[in-house]
Amino acid sequence: MANLKELRNRITSVSSTMQITSAMKMVSAAKLKRAQDAITEMRPYAQKLEEILVNVSATLDASEGEYARKADNVQKVLLVAISSNRGLAGAFNANIMKAVANEVSANSNVEYTVFSIGKKVFEAAGRRGLNQIGERNSIYDNLTFENVSEIAEMLMEKFRKGEYDRIELVYNQFKNAAVQRVQVEQFLPVREVEGGNSTSQADYIYEPSKEEILEDLIPKSLKTQLFKALLDSNASEHGARMTAMHKATDNASDLRKQLKLSYNQARQAAITNEILEIVGGAEALNG
Repeated sequence: MANLKELRNRITSVSSTMQITSAMKMVSAAKLKRAQDAITEMRPYAQKLEEILVNVSATLDASEGEYARKADNVQKVLLVAISSNRGLAGAFNANIMKAVANEVSANSNVEYTVFSIGKKVFEAAGRRGLNQIGERNSIYDNLTFENVSEIAEMLMEKFRKGEYDRIELVYNQFKNAAVQRVQVEQFLPVREVEGGNSTSQADYIYEPSKEEILEDLIPKSLKTQLFKALLDSNASEHGARMTAMHKATDNASDLRKQLKLSYNQARQAAITNEILEIVGGAEALNG
């Protein structure tokens, strides 16, 4: 009977867990819809802005700007690692930390520093003993372009002052609810653009001038790039958590079925033993 009690407790525990994972799956599905709409609407704007930047800068020497400064020998690199503040999202956060660790180990002659956006990568980087300059985990409380612009301006200021030779973004790019791809993307210096690769050779009328437009366009493009990365990561988080909770719910359901089968078998065996004892006692009395 002790075995039956243990099985009943396990069935109850698994049922409670299944209710929690099922609820988390539904919450993530609702959040995913909003996050997916946000990144879907953002991507065409970001692509068009980059297209305009290509066309405007194609006739200029884009390597002379303060955001295009390239070091002859890269010594200091800042990794902006974007994760989530919560777990239970499968390998979502672990993949970011793995990409950061691979980047650091691949270039032993470079001094890497990590700037974390998300508690999980901040905690993981601390456990690994990586050099960190801070975090901005509260950004997810109000993920707007204005708040992200403040982070982008801070990063641009550090690059202008020469604190880092290169700044890279490490984030999950959203494909669908089941697929998220880790991206290591150069943020600064501004990536070289080739006018020959532009699909749209538009003839613009510039007011006031190409140089002044480019001077305003590059910072806006950088802010948009960071905002898109955060929207990608936000949608990826909810997709990964929804998928993980769906699998967890299915696994809990299968485990509960197995436990119920084991419980019924143990109960039948206990009843059979009781019947045999009663029959044996009756025969002994008759004898």
